[in-house]
Amino acid sequence: QLQLVESGGGLVQPGGSLRLSCAGSGSTLDYWAAGWFRQAPGKEREGVACIGSSGVNTNYANSAKGRFTISRDNAKNTLYLQMDNLKPGDTAVYYCAASIRRCDLWFDESGINFWGKGTLVNVSL
Repeated sequence: QLQLVESGGGLVQPGGSLRLSCAGSGSTLDYWAAGWFRQAPGKEREGVACIGSSGVNTNYANSAKGRFTISRDNAKNTLYLQMDNLKPGDTAVYYCAASIRRCDLWFDESGINFWGKGTLVNVSL
């Protein structure tokens, strides 16, 4: 059973940056496609970005393209999300997730096999 624990959330001003991390344990993360979802207050959870098991293939939501970069270090069993030029609309709880599916199917969360508990990102003055 794969356990996922997020870290790196916090309060940041608009235009700032944050780097989220997701540490896997209990199983090797490199077997799975992995990535991030987020849920803003009063809104449904949405996919943000995915990276394939080998780290070659990626898939981003339109809202994340050009500002967010997903990466993984399989030797450390860890996933990352570098978020730059943050906007108030990025305020949300960010969840790490893993799936046996390919990244081009990432945004259908019914295919997610494992979830983290989330970390809060608050973009505000």
